[in-house]
Amino acid sequence: MMRAVFFLMATFGLSFPLHVRANEMPSGPQFDAAAFDASLNYRTGRIVLPNGKAELNLGDSFRYLSPADTDRLLVEAWGNPKSDPTQGMIIPANVSPLEASGWGVVVEYEDSGHVSDADANDINYDELLVSMQKDTKANNEAREKAGFGSIDLVGWASKPYYDETAHRMHWAKELKFSESDGNTLNYNIRVLGREGVLVLNAISGMNQFAAIKPDLERVVRVAEFTPGNRYTEFNEATDRASEYGLAALVAGGVAAKAGWLAPILLFFKKFAVLLLLGIGWLGKKIYGFIRGEKVSA
Repeated sequence: MMRAVFFLMATFGLSFPLHVRANEMPSGPQFDAAAFDASLNYRTGRIVLPNGKAELNLGDSFRYLSPADTDRLLVEAWGNPKSDPTQGMIIPANVSPLEASGWGVVVEYEDSGHVSDADANDINYDELLVSMQKDTKANNEAREKAGFGSIDLVGWASKPYYDETAHRMHWAKELKFSESDGNTLNYNIRVLGREGVLVLNAISGMNQFAAIKPDLERVVRVAEFTPGNRYTEFNEATDRASEYGLAALVAGGVAAKAGWLAPILLFFKKFAVLLLLGIGWLGKKIYGFIRGEKVSA
């Protein structure tokens, strides 16, 4: 059985690299978990991401892995195929990513252009939820015809909230996969920059919400854009603007480019920061879900 730790989503027929973690680490002489962990070059303190657009202020609670070490962890230890390069990974300081309780946050940057927050006070999230639920149900028939189970958007686990000072948005959705016993939590955080977005996406069981929320609140505070890349430094005359706003960040930004406000899937960004804690069945179910969407596209 594979346990989902995190995965990267793409959209509209693009590749769907899925990052999962084996329920048991590789065994035998080829893999020594302790030695592998010791070989990772953990860094702490202030970390400027490789693209120079954002930095992490980790304090004592988190550690950072470079893109190279992140790739090693994903591929060699967690058994994932090679995928697009990342901006690195955030690991909690008090647990190894090779332990059963280990987790990590893969850092990615979406070069989407400057996302306007002009609609921040105008969005009716109750109406948006209804629209998203209808579109999710409408796509279940195609998923089931392709041989995969259905998925339902139960509702908001935490209603969308936009921090106008920090230019951060967060919300949580409760999802139901047809063949799973419990419901799934999808907690989303978006940090807006001058010409792009940092995306944090958390997946876990709904019964883990209370435990995950404090961790997410700490993680979101460690990331910020560097001088020259901050949201308030946008220059309308010279900088590129995004084709969508805050409502589309919640419903699915790429779809909004085509004039939509509800996603075909529930997860739309190719570039993301993903924190997923192990929930047993989720990797297989979501892989089937997105494979079904890809086949039916």
